[in-house]
Amino acid sequence: MSIDTPTRVGFEPDEIRTGEPTRAARLKWVVVVDESLPPGRAANAAVCVSAATSSGVDGLLGPTARDATGSDHPGLPWAGCSVLSASADQLAQVRAKAAASLGVFVADMPASAQHTRVYDEYLAEVATADAPAYYAVSIVGPRNRVDKIVGKLPLLP
Repeated sequence: MSIDTPTRVGFEPDEIRTGEPTRAARLKWVVVVDESLPPGRAANAAVCVSAATSSGVDGLLGPTARDATGSDHPGLPWAGCSVLSASADQLAQVRAKAAASLGVFVADMPASAQHTRVYDEYLAEVATADAPAYYAVSIVGPRNRVDKIVGKLPLLP
């Protein structure tokens, strides 16, 4: 699913198999971050696109875990998530390929998101950007399609 497409991407309830390895999941989730960002900005970008992804992809989070003391721990992504790095040019290419790919969810963070402090200002900047620079892109889709989109990008160091 590109950001512009209303089609939902996600797992059906019968596909959520928390007792199987993450590689067995039909869908794969990756977050690709601009390798030139300092660690704090990279972490912020990855967290922001992950937040958008968790609310936009059905069945992505597993059930709540309860520890021995009775404290609950909200569900985490049961199917896993790889965090990769790419140059700014590679990141733009990855985002474009993902957005054009049928059945793929895309959440991105344009650079302007970290350069504004008021959300309406961010919206205004994005509205005037013909080719925004991206700091991170989150992609969820069929495993083989996502692998083809991200190629051999390395894990974020």
